Amino acid sequence: MGNRIYVAIDTPDMARARAIATRVRHHVGGIKLGLEFFCANGAAGVHTMAELGLPVFLDLKLHDIPNTVAKAVQALSPLAPAILTVHASGGRAMLEDAKAAAPTGTKVIAVTMLTSLDASDLSATGVTGSAHDQVVRLTDLARESGIDGIVCSGAEVAAAKAAWPKGFFVVPGVRPTEAQAGDQKRVVTPRAAIDAGASILVIGRPITQADDPDAAARAIVATL
Repeated sequence: MGNRIYVAIDTPDMARARAIATRVRHHVGGIKLGLEFFCANGAAGVHTMAELGLPVFLDLKLHDIPNTVAKAVQALSPLAPAILTVHASGGRAMLEDAKAAAPTGTKVIAVTMLTSLDASDLSATGVTGSAHDQVVRLTDLARESGIDGIVCSGAEVAAAKAAWPKGFFVVPGVRPTEAQAGDQKRVVTPRAAIDAGASILVIGRPITQADDPDAAARAIVATL
């Protein structure tokens, strides 16, 4: 597999988004555009970013009734994202309908549990058991629904891979050894995440807020 780093472009500012992506494009495998970017720039903004020639990971974490999610995925189809996220907790019918509505080349990936959450956050929403247990439950649901893979933290990816050997595993919240954790609670290094079974890594601030984003991306790739 080629470069497994997708750089998270988490800004509503199109000029800044293009500037970051342009600087790092030779040292990352793709760009991740999330809600912040999409709400500000819409489909036209995604098209503009796609002109840089990198695969686009559209991280919108869709979560609604099955019919609504399917129609949203159809509406996004002209953008032909390489990866599109939905929430695993939307349930099996929603996951099945999202996959059925997606273009052939788009991987539909289910977010299991946000990396900003821990066990106490889970219990506050009525979910019993550990973060690890919840991720494994949702991994099984995603596999059975016929989608392509999941998003989970580096702490759970080994268990997810064991449960789903052919799954595609997206691991966000990774941090190089010397980086600040920020608001992430379940963090591992890029190399540890790959060794545990990650298919791709999503990395934002350690690259985008570095003094030299290009050098930061190259340094992370070197550790892999």
